[in-house]
Amino acid sequence: MTVTATPIPMLSDNYSWLLKESVSGKVAIVDPAESEPAIAAIEAAGGKLDMILLTHHHADHVDGVPALVAKYHPQVVGNAADAHRLPKLDVAVHEGDSVDFGAAKARVIDTPGHTLGHISYFIADGEILLPGDTMFSMGCGRLFEGTAEDMFRSMAKYEDLPDSTLVCAGHEYTSSNAKFALTVDPDNEALQERAAAVTALRSAGKPTLPVTLGQERATNPFLRAPDAETFRKLRTAKDNF
Repeated sequence: MTVTATPIPMLSDNYSWLLKESVSGKVAIVDPAESEPAIAAIEAAGGKLDMILLTHHHADHVDGVPALVAKYHPQVVGNAADAHRLPKLDVAVHEGDSVDFGAAKARVIDTPGHTLGHISYFIADGEILLPGDTMFSMGCGRLFEGTAEDMFRSMAKYEDLPDSTLVCAGHEYTSSNAKFALTVDPDNEALQERAAAVTALRSAGKPTLPVTLGQERATNPFLRAPDAETFRKLRTAKDNF
């Protein structure tokens, strides 16, 4: 395993992720919502930034980019199809592309739903999934631009990833997601255990992420939905929860 991911809390409930590739020493940051906590984390990690990976255009995922570019001159990577509303891209990617990150590669997965131009990244060497706002622990993103069918298909693209994959999502929504999930699947023992663990983590002021994809497959009602219509009903219920 050459790549590690560390959450950087930003704003009220965002996470950016600091990635380190041990062979080359390269450093990347994912979805920097603001610059000051990003800079603090980068400086603590050695004071250099080689790359910024963007999942989508929302301000709470990109507003820190200009200051980081001015200070560190990293490559900015994002979806070619959404380049018109992302910060200026140095590397414009498409589904299936692999982004070189030192000795590792980040595979681009097209995951529309939250926004139409949303992408995720999977780094096999470290088993790291960066789903942005497509999937959260025990939840999924709101459908601002796409449909339930879009999001159902997007989350299905994670099916080929191993259970040990670390889900490094964009928000600390886990407590509220657990409460909703328990109303949907109250007899799920894995869910009950995960909810209790989440309560303990948050009480201790600790992040609930990353979480393994195996845990999500056992507890996330959206990932467990058998079809798009069930998914749509779940998303509507969560919107009104």
